[in-house]
Amino acid sequence: MSRIGRKPIELPKGVEVNLSEDTIRVKGPRGELQWQWPSGMTVTVEEGRIVVKRPNDTKKNKALHGLTRSIIANMVKGVSEGFKKELHLVGIGYRVDLKGQSLMFSLGYSHPVEFPLPEGITAEIDHKARPLKLTLQGIDKQLLGQVAANIRSLRPPDAYKGKGIRYADERLKLKPGKTAK
Repeated sequence: MSRIGRKPIELPKGVEVNLSEDTIRVKGPRGELQWQWPSGMTVTVEEGRIVVKRPNDTKKNKALHGLTRSIIANMVKGVSEGFKKELHLVGIGYRVDLKGQSLMFSLGYSHPVEFPLPEGITAEIDHKARPLKLTLQGIDKQLLGQVAANIRSLRPPDAYKGKGIRYADERLKLKPGKTAK
């Protein structure tokens, strides 16, 4: 059996779960998420825990078992605690400003880059920190990761000086320049 899939998901205080045919709706203090799980999986709520079961041991069902459990666990954690991603802007003149529900980047291009934030994602900017910190928060882990990846793709770190947008926990191995032997 899947080691991840067979672990029950504990429901924290204040989190409600509604199950329909193949859809789960999780509601908590930070918001509400819903997801349609793959056909064949069985999701039940027993004694304050969510349990995911699979019909048989085919390779596909084994993979979907752990995936289903992980996504539901992320939904529960998102509506109770939320998720956070931190990005650093490294480079002289690289800036970001929050205007309404959009981020305005100055990344060394001839024009400013506008990035609209999707609904459910909020941003905080720490202008005093060096390098400049951009913190994204939201309840949907998948959406938050995709938004962070899209922002990083506006100016990925270069291989020689490391200038660009990077994740806070990202480690870069810089290439030596032409003069290094």
